[in-house]
This record gives sequence, structure tokens and C-alpha cells, in this order.
Amino acid sequence: MSTQATEDSSLERLRALLLGEGGLMASLVDGESSSDRLSVNADAESPARVAASGPRIDGRGSEYELLLEAIYEGYLLHYHAPRIVLAPEDDLGLLAGDRLYALGLARLVELGDIEGVAELADVIALSALVHGAAQPELADAIWIAGARALGWGSNPQYEQAKALVRAGSPKALEALRAFAEVGA
Repeated sequence: MSTQATEDSSLERLRALLLGEGGLMASLVDGESSSDRLSVNADAESPARVAASGPRIDGRGSEYELLLEAIYEGYLLHYHAPRIVLAPEDDLGLLAGDRLYALGLARLVELGDIEGVAELADVIALSALVHGAAQPELADAIWIAGARALGWGSNPQYEQAKALVRAGSPKALEALRAFAEVGA
């Protein structure tokens, strides 16, 4: 199965989950297939696929892919163009994004991955920090490096890269990309 087909499949599962829950979130789900919509960067590697392919996931790739798609869709509602959840107002988009963050993190807790919850909390916080500083390229790198840490585990190199982001260092982007390429 191609990587695009895998992403489409996980987005379709997220769509089905949200529609199945009903309520306000279901009313915001776009009726188009996810393959009909473009992601933030169609050429970029999907954070969900990166995480799901790691050894830390231990045969639960499908679950991790779904929960990370939910969290990433929440992020997109806050900062970019979402893929499947469309809110007619900005405030509603922020609330829907928060709901998706919570949905994904709750599923991670159900899997017993408290380390993963902490890692994704860092990703969410750091991406908010750099968006506040108008650095979307750095936010993309945070998501891919965070997904790599979720799938493979963290290490001192990655912790140093996150410290560089917090400090506003111009070396942060290079450090995140280096970690994401090599992995943990």
C-alpha cells in the first residue's frame, strides 16, 4: 500500500470515528474524501506514518496512526488548513482542534503510553511557541522529530534539539532535522 493510501486510510478511519461519535464534531466533518483535500504540505512526510513505523509502537501502528492523525488534525485546525474537520468560525475551529488533541491523547493514555503523552504535549507546546514567532518551517520539523521520538523513543540529541527550540536558537531547525533523519 502506498504511503498516500495509508494516510488516506487513517484519515478515513478518523472521519468514521468522529461521525460515529455524533454531536458537534460530527457536524464539522467534511463530506469529501480525504484524498480530495490537500494537507499542509503534500510532499511532506506524515507525522502519523513516521510514528507508526517505529519499533516503540510494537505492533500497534494502526492505533498510533489514528491517534496521531487526530492530534495532527487538531494542530491543523489551530494553525493551517485542516483535512477533514472544517469549522465555519475560527473560535469553533480552535475548540474542535482542542477536542481532537484531547481525543488523541486520551487514546494514547488508554494504550498506557505516558511517555508518548509527554512527548506529544511537548510537540503541541513547541509548535505553538514557534507559530507565535512566525516560524512554520520549524513547526513542521518539530512534528516530524516528535513523531520520530514517539516511534523510536527520545535521546539526548532530541532533548537538546527541543532545548534549542525553547531558547529560540537559530540552530534548532538543523538539530531537529538531524534527529529526525537519524532517529533515536
